[in-house]
Formats: sequence, C-alpha cells, structure tokens
Amino acid sequence: MNPIEAAFTTVLLPGLACDAELWRAQQAALAARYAPRVSDVHTRADSIADMAVTLLADHPGELVLIGASMGGRVALEAARLAPQRVRGLALLGSTARADTDALRAVRLQAIEMFEAGEGDDVLEANVWFVFDRSAWDDQPMLDRYLAMVRRAGTPQLVRQNRAMVAAPEGGPGLREIRCPTLVVCGEGDGVTPPECSREIAAGIAGAQLHLLPDCGHMLTMEKPQRVNALLLEWMSRLS
Repeated sequence: MNPIEAAFTTVLLPGLACDAELWRAQQAALAARYAPRVSDVHTRADSIADMAVTLLADHPGELVLIGASMGGRVALEAARLAPQRVRGLALLGSTARADTDALRAVRLQAIEMFEAGEGDDVLEANVWFVFDRSAWDDQPMLDRYLAMVRRAGTPQLVRQNRAMVAAPEGGPGLREIRCPTLVVCGEGDGVTPPECSREIAAGIAGAQLHLLPDCGHMLTMEKPQRVNALLLEWMSRLS
C-alpha cells in the first residue's frame, strides 16, 4: 500500500517534553506505507482536552493515533470526542489514570524548580527514572533524550506538567472506545507502570496488550525494533 492509498492519516503524538526525535525509528519504519505525521499539539494547547481538539482540527478525516505517555492521553481524549473519526489507537507507555496526590506533588515541585532556573537538575535526574537499568550504559541514547527534553524549554515543561496535573480520571471512559487498540508498555516502566497499561487493555474491548522486557518508559527509543514490529503488524490489519 502506498501512503496516498491509505484510508486514514497516521499521527504520532509525543509525550511530555518530547518531539519528533521520540519517533525517529517509527517514522522510518512506517514511512513507506503510512507516511506518519508527528503532532505538536502538546506545544500549542494548555490542557489535554484542548490538545485533542487541536489535533482533530489539524488532521481532517479518519485517523490512526499512536501516542506515547501524555500523547496517549491526548489520543484517548480525541477518541472520546470524535469516535467516528478514530480508526485505531496505539497507546505506548500511557495511562488513563488521573495523577495521584503523590505524583501531583512531584510535578508541582518540578514546576517550581523549572521556574526557579533549576530545571537541568530535574532533567538529568529524570534520565535514571525513565529508562530501564539495562539502557543506562547507552550514552548516545541518553544524550539524545536529554537533548530532546532540553529543547522543550522551561515554558513547555511547565505548561505540559500543569496539563497532566489537571487531567481528569479517564478510566470510566475506556469502555466507550470501540476502535482497534494496541497497548504496549515496558515491564520496567517507572513512570506509567505496567498495571496502567493492563487497566487500559482491560477497559477497551478487544485491546491487545504487550509488555516488553528490559524496557522502561521510553520504549520507542529503548526497543525500537520491537515497537516497530508490533505497530506494523497491528496497522496491517487496520488497512
């Protein structure tokens, strides 16, 4: 299938503080058949709901939404707002949960540090949290990650964290989703642990769940070949 023959537009939704670099391997793998587009709605709206509305306005017609982490939250909201337009959902290292009080406190403390000019300390410490231990020796990959989140800059880091703090509980709405759904998570994900993905898969009828060993939160970077294979196999059935 050539990209122009696809009956849908494929959109890749980055996570918090991420950009197209997060999807480097997936863009290459999907390019020939699906010509995916990387969304930047998370840089142009202040809430998950507004990001979803902007996404739907940016891309008319039927959509296949592939979201990582916060991008998955945006994809879920878009499917809630326009179920007739969303042909499929792939949710990678994501969650439908609202922040716990503890996580909300962590985010708010990080926001204070960003606004005080101490953001680099937060970002460097975060590296060891978002990657599985098995990836800690891959310095080029860690450097790619740090360069990416530094590009986001303080205003975006603050706005996107505030959007997640305010994001409502999405679990009850999962049962309303009827489109084919792929759920993938790293077994060592410390940001959105596997139970978050299990909840999504259990809540959406017919959803596929895959847990990747020796993998943390940044699964598109940590296990690109495995993620690509899962996406290609799943998307071939959507066509």
